[in-house]
Amino acid sequence: MQNPFETGHIKNYILLYVSVVVIMILFFIATTLFHDVSEVEEKVFDVDKESAKLVDKREQSVEQNSTQSKFKLLEKAY
Repeated sequence: MQNPFETGHIKNYILLYVSVVVIMILFFIATTLFHDVSEVEEKVFDVDKESAKLVDKREQSVEQNSTQSKFKLLEKAY
């Protein structure tokens, strides 16, 4: 195998490296130029008092179901 530093092939390796870096920079520039950022409007939801009551009732029923477990815990942890 030949030493690339002695045979003058180092030029090819440097050109390959520089070309890869230039291609990466060009892709970065292309993505930033053609990437259109549109402004997103903030949505506001109207909350009714009735729907808030329904949510509270659901939370209460979930809490009641969680207290009544079908599994019995051991009195002593091992």
